[in-house]
Amino acid sequence: MSSEKGTAKEQVREAEFVPNFGIKGDAHAGNWHRQISLLSSEAVEKFAGELASEHADISKSGICPGAFGENLLTEGICLKDIPCGTILRAGEVILRITQRGKECHSGCNIRKLTGDCIMPREGVFAEVIKGGILRTGEEISIEPDSADSPFRAAVITMSDRAYAGEYTDKSGPALAGLLRKEGFEVIEELVLPDDGEMLKTNLIRLADRRDADLIITTGGTGFSVRDVTPEATLAVATRNAPGIAEAIRAGSMRFTPKAMLSRGVSAIRNRTLMINFPGSPKAVEECFGIIREALVHGLGILTGREGKLYTD
Repeated sequence: MSSEKGTAKEQVREAEFVPNFGIKGDAHAGNWHRQISLLSSEAVEKFAGELASEHADISKSGICPGAFGENLLTEGICLKDIPCGTILRAGEVILRITQRGKECHSGCNIRKLTGDCIMPREGVFAEVIKGGILRTGEEISIEPDSADSPFRAAVITMSDRAYAGEYTDKSGPALAGLLRKEGFEVIEELVLPDDGEMLKTNLIRLADRRDADLIITTGGTGFSVRDVTPEATLAVATRNAPGIAEAIRAGSMRFTPKAMLSRGVSAIRNRTLMINFPGSPKAVEECFGIIREALVHGLGILTGREGKLYTD
């Protein structure tokens, strides 16, 4: 653990884990999804070995427990392959995996010294579900995410003005509320400017590292030159799923003929469904109502929870 961010962590024999916070006294603890960071000791040892063969001054690189900012070093577990939602039990402490990998921060000493860091590809992050004292050497048990656990959803509002603080976004919170009412776990709510590169970066992160089952964007689907949401969504997609966007446009025509001007798309990135909504609270409610009945069934097929597309 460490008392300041941006510094290597010091090894301790035991620590107090606080629910929905992290390790008591650790700088990275807080009410967010990356409360605890984990690395496998095997990955660290492999990296150190590779460095030893390439760098004569390996002793100066500081490859020791805590060098990558990790809170927990594990043994015998391939952490990078564990999906989000997985439960880890160790002693009296219960953790839930929330993210795999991350971007290496600008002050990473290992990257500065060697040009590489393993946390982005080997590290995982977790939140504390049940607290207690965790001691070195305790055994970890792994419980896969339950088949009846809620789908994981993320909401992204695309708006230059909302991002700049010129007005308070209402579409994103309205959409998040609708998702929670339907039983979804909303893992993130973001407000971004109408910037295609920022949207692509966050779609990839949420799909690949946070294992979101569903990402719905609101805004940026019109004819303005700054409306780039559909293009960014398709740019990161691995498969098309046009029927959802088509149904939204057709159903929205009941409310306004301007619905034909929406360029929103629906597509899939690996096992994540991405859908574009228009950018008003009223439109969000209308569009969600159009897809609500089929949405959960489609996600069940996509994630493997249901075996066939059409029910008898």
